[in-house]
Amino acid sequence: MISEGLIFICDDEEQMRQYLKKLLLAHGFAVELFCDGESVLQRLESEGAIIPDLLLQDIQMPGISGIEVLQKVRQRHPALPTVIMTAYGTIDSAVEAIKLGAYDYIAKPFPKEKILDVLEKALERKLLITENRGLKEELLRHTAPGEIVFTSHLFREAYNLACMVASSEANILISGESGTGKELIARAIHFNSQRRDKRYLSLNCAAFTDTLLESQLFGHIKGAFTGATANNKGLLLEADGGTLFLDEIGDVSLAVQAKLLRVLQEREFIPVGSTRSCTIDVRFVAATNKNLEKEIRDGRFREDLYYRLNVIEVPLPSLRDRKEDIEPLALHFLKKYATRLKKKITGLDDRALTVLREYHWPGNVRELQNIMERAVILALGESVTADLLPILKSATTAAAPPPATDLCESSLEELERRHIERTLKATGYFKNHTAEILGISRKTLDRKIATYGLTLDHDLK
Repeated sequence: MISEGLIFICDDEEQMRQYLKKLLLAHGFAVELFCDGESVLQRLESEGAIIPDLLLQDIQMPGISGIEVLQKVRQRHPALPTVIMTAYGTIDSAVEAIKLGAYDYIAKPFPKEKILDVLEKALERKLLITENRGLKEELLRHTAPGEIVFTSHLFREAYNLACMVASSEANILISGESGTGKELIARAIHFNSQRRDKRYLSLNCAAFTDTLLESQLFGHIKGAFTGATANNKGLLLEADGGTLFLDEIGDVSLAVQAKLLRVLQEREFIPVGSTRSCTIDVRFVAATNKNLEKEIRDGRFREDLYYRLNVIEVPLPSLRDRKEDIEPLALHFLKKYATRLKKKITGLDDRALTVLREYHWPGNVRELQNIMERAVILALGESVTADLLPILKSATTAAAPPPATDLCESSLEELERRHIERTLKATGYFKNHTAEILGISRKTLDRKIATYGLTLDHDLK
């Protein structure tokens, strides 16, 4: 039983006030007594006033009635639970008080066990609400986007645009190369919107087959397909009221695009295997590293879906176009991984910084993050030196774009073949890292290696 907290008692009967005071003090509560509504309201509004944990008040009092007191308290202190005391002849007024927000009422005369039980439940409810609010705030702190590091004018324009449109309910398309920070911007949009206290969910559309993607998005009922052993709500329902981030939207098949279009138009969908539609309220943020207008011309993306998603476009610049951000980003990742690995590393030496600045960064910020994590792991001293950046040292020249004369004399296929070959060499022939930098899947990279007949002296990993 809760046996602590401050309770305000407001009743015009002296005998009742003293009885309640003696009872509550005996059970460990602190008590303040008031004989009318004006005095309790004045106490609540006084400078530096301590707000009680509960207000226990009579409904029939001289001057301001208990109903009027309740209305004013609800307006100014909505979290303060109020319990109404009433005589049998004023039950209707007590019911009205419940409708206005009172926690409960108790009819006089009442046994002490009854009043103690009502007060305990009211205080338990307040404690539960307070704990839930604290958990929600803690959850927001853990799911809110981390610090977005930049100093460049180009990225500032993109970030300011994202924050400006966040408060709207419009769907947003974030475009840019792989690794430029599209998901970080999507999270910033959510946490700067009116939906910030609702769920933010993300889905990499390129990571699933059509069947699995439909199940992830729309959910399914038990037995809808082989392996569907239980009902699945799907991300659309899970994100109801919040934001759903659809990454790599350009990789979605035309069949799934048609179903997504219906969701965006009608705000409803039918789970896989079901016949009943579900209605949702979801804000969509999509991202792509593809040119969707070209995809439309080539018949791989629906034009109507494009315009539904692209109400507002937020284009993100590549890291090579905002080189002034390389140093602060590198130091940010250095500090992050040094802290995580509990290593005392204070910065980068001049040569290492020069190597970072001269590199072409085909994998953008994500590649820089990977490089700094690797450097921190390998570092033995208090600074990251150039010899800890072997990938960058070997790729500074190789990864640079070919001269304009070479571009004019080469076909698109030849340029792609050479770029894949250079990137493989720059990564030390690690296929997974190469695919990540190129913004393609490992399966696609394997296919292109076979197509272009890239027979290399090194064993690929």
